[in-house]
Amino acid sequence: MNFQRDRVRDEPEINLIPMIDVFLVIIIFLMVTTTYAKFSELHINLPQAVGEGADPQIKRINVSVDASERYAINDSIMAFSSVQNMSQALRAAAGGQKDPNIVIDADAKATHQSVINLMEAARLAGYGRIIFTTSRK
Repeated sequence: MNFQRDRVRDEPEINLIPMIDVFLVIIIFLMVTTTYAKFSELHINLPQAVGEGADPQIKRINVSVDASERYAINDSIMAFSSVQNMSQALRAAAGGQKDPNIVIDADAKATHQSVINLMEAARLAGYGRIIFTTSRK
């Protein structure tokens, strides 16, 4: 005798909504308590070197460029027309010196191209000693 034949049997059901709520609370908790590393906080060990003092016999040519791309060689303002003309001006400033130190003093807002022009002019003149000046804050 089967008394439960007409009776419909209920299937067990798993309710997912409370489980999703718990997972969301866990995710929010993890997001709030997690700290993220910043790239500016990288610890880098820079190489160290001991250098000799500058040779006083090597001539220094100070080349300046400002934000409006005006050039000056040894404090005399020069109009920039081409890299070749700048190269000739560097040779004239060097006099008979074979490989002088070219000191580039570029404004912080000077274009990258203006500094590259100076480096290219020094290369065309045959000068390989290029120094960039900086300032401390």
